[in-house]
Amino acid sequence: MSDVSFVRTEMLQEREPPLGQQGLIKWFRENMFSSIPNTILSIAAIWGIYFVLSQTLPWIFQSSWNASSLKECRANIIEAYGEGTTGACWAVINERFPQLIYGFYPQELRWRPNLTFIGMFLAIAPVLFDKLPRKMIWFTAVYPFLALWFLWGGSFWVPVSIIAGFVLGVVAFKIFSKMLGSLTGMIAAAFVPVLWWILFAGSAADTFQSIIPLAIEAVPSSNFGGLMLSIIIGVTGIAFSLPIGIVLALGRQSDLMIVKVLCVGFIEFIRGVPLITLLFVASTLLNYFMPPGTNFDIILRVIIMVTLFASAYMAEVIRGGLAALPTGQYEGANSLGLDFWQSTRLIIMPQALKISIPNIVSTFIGLFKDTTLVSIIGLLDPLGLSTNIRADQNWNGIIWELYGFVAVMFWIFCFSMSRYSMYLERKLQTGH
Repeated sequence: MSDVSFVRTEMLQEREPPLGQQGLIKWFRENMFSSIPNTILSIAAIWGIYFVLSQTLPWIFQSSWNASSLKECRANIIEAYGEGTTGACWAVINERFPQLIYGFYPQELRWRPNLTFIGMFLAIAPVLFDKLPRKMIWFTAVYPFLALWFLWGGSFWVPVSIIAGFVLGVVAFKIFSKMLGSLTGMIAAAFVPVLWWILFAGSAADTFQSIIPLAIEAVPSSNFGGLMLSIIIGVTGIAFSLPIGIVLALGRQSDLMIVKVLCVGFIEFIRGVPLITLLFVASTLLNYFMPPGTNFDIILRVIIMVTLFASAYMAEVIRGGLAALPTGQYEGANSLGLDFWQSTRLIIMPQALKISIPNIVSTFIGLFKDTTLVSIIGLLDPLGLSTNIRADQNWNGIIWELYGFVAVMFWIFCFSMSRYSMYLERKLQTGH
């Protein structure tokens, strides 16, 4: 009698899923053609994209890269692609590219902004990525002063005297905190550096320069311009607005009436005034508040106003993160016996910043884009240079090529910031 087995002794081989359940076909079915309304909208969107690309791509690629004027550029396009053809005149970007990047910075000294730009990435790397050696943070702390010296030139002792102001602020904080309390220490830490910079920093730098001459060729601010100027203003505003915003947010929640009133007054005043108004104040009125004979650099004035403007908005963003924390976090910090500064530094502020990451980066992106407003007060950022270039007789009438180039440059920087924000959110799991 034969043995009949009703149990399979070997596994069936795996089969490929149906075409409609894998790859692009599955993605299109689920995301673009899952229903009749979705299908109609998808077809309309595809047609719209096709129409836009069919009109713009020929204009972009049927172009001229070598010409000395708009008239010559159009003649080259007609000669290459036939009568009646219109295309982009990228020759203006090819000819004015150094100017759009560096402004009127001396050509033989452009290695200095190039080196400063490379140093910027080295300086922000230990802040953005925690796997790098922590010792690099010392270069991050010193870099702003080195960048100031490299870009503007002049005496090496000028940035050293600025650093001395911060050192005096730390010393004043420690001394006055022990003698009269932390509030007095904070006030001293704010006023001592300002007094040093206004009254003594310049003479101290001149004295050291006369003893040990150490300087490089100075470049006036009138030569700054292009994308370099936007990066200087934007990066400086971003770097300083975050810590100032943290202080303002904590001050707004302080139990000390004077501190709270000052912080609330500053935040509400700055948020109630357009940035362009503050820029006009920086360009015209700020010098009247300085001692007679003081030459306050216009770019530094603009940086101060942009930083203060961004700090007020940053304070509200961080205050939102602080408000989102449950009271149990504060109670837990108190139960551990931590004082205010310890609990804020170790428990409260890290969580508040983690919650506020999307809004913080959005504020940074908005700040960087707002740097184009400096063209209204006469600074030659990329938009200001575009206006000057179009005023040239050779390029009179050219518009889209210049604005398109500026838009692409800003998009690269802003898109990079948004991508890093998403990376940081995934890493810290801000949604959990």
